[in-house]
Amino acid sequence: MTAPFARSLLGWKPSSKNKLRWALVPNFADVDNAESIRIGAGVLDELGLLRDKVSDVPKDPGGPLEQAVRDHLDHMLPELHPDREWRVARGAIITRFDQYSHLSQVDELVRANPELRITIGMDYLIKPDVTVALGGLNTASGLPPLHAAISCKWTIRSDRVQNIRHECLQMIRHRRGRQPHLVTVTAEPLPTRLASIARGTGEVDAVYHIAYDALVASVATNANADQQEAWREVVGQRRLLSYETLVDTLASW
Repeated sequence: MTAPFARSLLGWKPSSKNKLRWALVPNFADVDNAESIRIGAGVLDELGLLRDKVSDVPKDPGGPLEQAVRDHLDHMLPELHPDREWRVARGAIITRFDQYSHLSQVDELVRANPELRITIGMDYLIKPDVTVALGGLNTASGLPPLHAAISCKWTIRSDRVQNIRHECLQMIRHRRGRQPHLVTVTAEPLPTRLASIARGTGEVDAVYHIAYDALVASVATNANADQQEAWREVVGQRRLLSYETLVDTLASW
């Protein structure tokens, strides 16, 4: 399945320098990686986007991806589960939610004591790209519980992988109560890079791809043996899923 907003974000852009020396390249591919360009091109072919036409897509799609995910979940979740009071937001700090409300007091102590700041640090004050909370529930703090924390990454690079893992680990360690669904949403075309965040010891529950079906077809046609093996691994382990399943998962969980 393809996310309903995928075609408004994915497309062809001009490139003056890339591994394949193409005039236009996929706007979600790594121009220094030929496999990334080929697989990305196959995705756009599957989406019906002509190779000889520049696409009308955002110059920097990272922010629009976050907004699209927020808007889509905000629209769909009440339709699938109208009995719940859904609260979907961008950039909300985790201290606004029940499981992490105690971190506000920790933060006050740390800010007032420079020695604690050195010892404990301040990397527990996380602002997930998109949060899904449940209102109308009685909690000890009076705040809504965090149902899901979604990291939106247009593409995957090594520094972004470490950042995602670190934030998820902090939310696992510091929670008081049920763990929220900790996931990543991405447009990354390269299976080995998807594997770098999808595989692991469970810091990230799952990676959801916004053009999953198109990527399935492109990997089968355009990917080399290493990329196909990485693809089989993450799909076989159910670590990489279609974005469309995220809505159903949140609504039924």
